[in-house]
Amino acid sequence: MKVRFVTLGCKLNFAESSALGKELLLRGHQRASLNEVPDVCVVNTCSVTDAADHKDRQTINQLHRKYPNAIIIVTGCYAQLQPQQIAQIEGVDYVLGQEEKYSITQLVDELCDSLEDGVPPTERPTGYSLEAQKIRVANIREVEEFHGVHSADDRTRCFIKVQDGCNYFCTYCTIPYARGKSRNPKIEEVVKDAQEALKQGAKELIITGVNIGDFGRSTGESFIELLRALDELGDEAIRREARGMDYRVRISSCEPNLLTDEIIEFVAQSKHFAPHFHIPLQSGSNEVLKIMKRRYTRELFAERVRRIKELMPHAFIGVDCMVGVRGETEEYWEDYLAFIKGLDVSQLHVFTYSERANTKMLEMDLYVVPKKERQRRSKILHEVSEEKTKAFYAKHAGSKAVVLWESKKEGDQMSGFTENYIKVYGPYDKAKINTFEAIRI
Repeated sequence: MKVRFVTLGCKLNFAESSALGKELLLRGHQRASLNEVPDVCVVNTCSVTDAADHKDRQTINQLHRKYPNAIIIVTGCYAQLQPQQIAQIEGVDYVLGQEEKYSITQLVDELCDSLEDGVPPTERPTGYSLEAQKIRVANIREVEEFHGVHSADDRTRCFIKVQDGCNYFCTYCTIPYARGKSRNPKIEEVVKDAQEALKQGAKELIITGVNIGDFGRSTGESFIELLRALDELGDEAIRREARGMDYRVRISSCEPNLLTDEIIEFVAQSKHFAPHFHIPLQSGSNEVLKIMKRRYTRELFAERVRRIKELMPHAFIGVDCMVGVRGETEEYWEDYLAFIKGLDVSQLHVFTYSERANTKMLEMDLYVVPKKERQRRSKILHEVSEEKTKAFYAKHAGSKAVVLWESKKEGDQMSGFTENYIKVYGPYDKAKINTFEAIRI
């Protein structure tokens, strides 16, 4: 069967979709190109905000209008949280939760068998009938199993899932209900995935998850032990197979209370880890952080940034920021804005708060920020982010760096990222794709 994956949201979703797509190819199915009509559309959804939910629904409707005869399978966070709502959308055939996501390959196999023997999928008695099991969603908080994936988004980089779920229950967030409890594989399993990725030609490994600093909860290991293992990948045979074993590793995101001095110091002296950090702040007001039930203060956050810059002045630091949460008064907002302006960071990833069902914040008697004011604050932070990124780039103009060239051709140019995440361009040269080159920015 010809299958098309449409993935929304985080890098973890993209890694999981890529791995499932690869497994379907191994089972004899095909990936539908943009010019082909798919037999099956798999929508891997996000539900981090109301806007994400809206985009999910919009995507499903567009696919049904464009491919009215395609079987549509919806999975991911939105499917886990709102399966009944999704099941009512015209054109949706199956709704699979996070744990059931990994049965998609079996489902596609059985749908293929249905078409071959002439029995419509809706009439098959083998457990996938629309009437009986259109919605297949388990209680994700009871799930113990970890499904590891490693998958490339191009010839250059590979995302390796090292953790899933979250135990934090911040008052504004639904992720613990969408992804389940924190769990992870053993270090040896991650190392095996990383080695396989290098054998297949990846030059950059990105370790990803929901709360990766919590790694080790399932296995009694620690995040720093994982980092040390990934800095020492491979034996001689793998080194030869991976053409010299040139590679680098990026940490996708780490909570500030879990980003210890030991981790920062390790990255600063490591052989392969990039000087690139992504740290969730969410608010620069201590009072709002308490409302959110975040596990740190802004003083701790500022100390993490200071320590990174002390050891790695050239490091890129991205920061997650949320605006307009309940309780964010004008006074708290102004305090937040002043704090973020004073941080030596490189980029802000700005989220506008939206009310999420079943979150504790809705039960609290707090000031509600008007939606127009939320949008105004978001716009201000986007402008601050742009200023900080421009300043970071300008500061490094003329400096030496190592770029990893990517495959995408943009006119007569190609692009790539330096170790500290500066995007650079150069004349297109096919021979340079997926290679490192020392340059001057």
